[in-house]
Amino acid sequence: MERVEWEGQALPLQRIMNPKKIKLIENKNLLISWQDGKEHSIPLLKLRKLCPCATCLAEREKQSKTYIPVFSENQITIDEIKQVGNYAIAIFWKDGHNTGIYEYTFLRLIGENSKD
Repeated sequence: MERVEWEGQALPLQRIMNPKKIKLIENKNLLISWQDGKEHSIPLLKLRKLCPCATCLAEREKQSKTYIPVFSENQITIDEIKQVGNYAIAIFWKDGHNTGIYEYTFLRLIGENSKD
């Protein structure tokens, strides 16, 4: 079975599964209902912290392991969500940031491994 690295762990890569429904809950969480019946509620703060765009990845690489980012309300408020092909969503944050493409596989991993 293919594996993917997640926060220092090698996890099995499940067959890519598309969401049945994606819904914003109280501007605090993204609720994703998957084709296999599972549901994940992912805090928007976690989604922003883990933004997969090149700029955010570079910023995270520059920071020390003990760095704790502080986000404003605009940085963790979603203006719009658009589907990208049949494999991802693009999140448009209220502060204008919109270059992160969140692949469904990535969202599934965040949901499965979220302690929030």
